[in-house]
Amino acid sequence: MDLRKLKKLIDLVQESGIGEIEITEGEEKVRICRQAAGNPQVLMTAAPMQMPMAAPVAAPAAPAPEAKPEEPTGHQLKSPMVGTFYRAPSPGAPPFVEIGQAVSKGQTLCIIEAMKLLNEIESDVAGTVKAILVENGQPVEYGQPLFLIE
Repeated sequence: MDLRKLKKLIDLVQESGIGEIEITEGEEKVRICRQAAGNPQVLMTAAPMQMPMAAPVAAPAAPAPEAKPEEPTGHQLKSPMVGTFYRAPSPGAPPFVEIGQAVSKGQTLCIIEAMKLLNEIESDVAGTVKAILVENGQPVEYGQPLFLIE
């Protein structure tokens, strides 16, 4: 399924207030469920399968206010899709970027593998990489922060 089409479906769920939408195109199946916080959750499969209905999860009680460590500030580059995060173009190759490295707008920062397609993720701002928020090979969700650029 086309990334632009998927983004439009997610926007539709957010704007319309519907709780869930499921689309099937050939062997591809996409299910978008609205979470309690209003951010949709996207589940994609390459072959038809039964998706178990998840029971609602109660939000954990808020912890007592404590002295919070100072969080880094700057621009968060967020994942445009669901997939697997890779810092380098291939195993054994050097990473695209390191913490402290200056990056320019349009520079490739990582790859996200989604449905066996490798998608290069480019920086949308120029600056310095202050933090890499995801470990190599880890799954990422739509809208999840990947990099902190200042």
